[in-house]
Amino acid sequence: MRQRTVAMYMEIGCFVSCLCGWVLNCSTLATEYWVISESASVVLAAGDYYSNLWMDCVADTTGVSDCKYFPSMLDLPVFLHVCRALAVVSVIFGFWGAVLALIGMKCTKIGGSELANARVTFAAALTYMASGFSGMIVYSWWGDKTRSEFVDPYFLELKFELGAALFIGWGGSCLLICGSAVLCYFSGRESFPKRFNKPPRRPPTYMTARTRRTYMLPGSSRRTTVIIPASHQSYIESRGSRETGGRRGTQETIASVLPVTQRPMETQRTR
Repeated sequence: MRQRTVAMYMEIGCFVSCLCGWVLNCSTLATEYWVISESASVVLAAGDYYSNLWMDCVADTTGVSDCKYFPSMLDLPVFLHVCRALAVVSVIFGFWGAVLALIGMKCTKIGGSELANARVTFAAALTYMASGFSGMIVYSWWGDKTRSEFVDPYFLELKFELGAALFIGWGGSCLLICGSAVLCYFSGRESFPKRFNKPPRRPPTYMTARTRRTYMLPGSSRRTTVIIPASHQSYIESRGSRETGGRRGTQETIASVLPVTQRPMETQRTR
């Protein structure tokens, strides 16, 4: 009962962490400050330039800003198309991860059996993890491109710096990945008990090439091996050969004394 309670509170904590990360990733899509550049060479002409996945914006010293959406979707570079697709996929995966987590968690009691709920929670953890990695790829790729253009001395166009949206996205993606990893571990232990809870292996038995005899101690299920010295082993073998020879001699004497009709079948066949 205590282990179930601990697992339930861990699921709730991981779900809250993933939900906060998903909200942060969603907020970056509406944030305009993915990259920002300030030009202050002349006071009267000072202004801020910033952009995101959808538009370019400019703001002057009076605080008036003007944004312009990208004119043609087919004229955009492949880099921007891939970033848009990954950002949208991250949001979609996060939404379905929240739905699956609400169905499969122990505190909601919406699903069926314990095994079915654990597997639904495991699927939610994988969905959250895919959402976190998709977002991390977007923000890291965008930030690396901005940094490479800024430090490139041959890049003559306007140089930008990292905006606030990238840092928010990195934080949200880290929350998604960490929360989904812990949730995946706890739900996976219940979903696949044979893989996580392996039965203990029995200790190996020790046998010698001389004896090859294994004995069971009374009251114990473990096999133990008794090692017999060479002198005792030769004595046992000679004793066994004597007993075998004596038995054979006794059988032959009895066969010679008995009448033919009362002798064993083997004696009759030999005769």
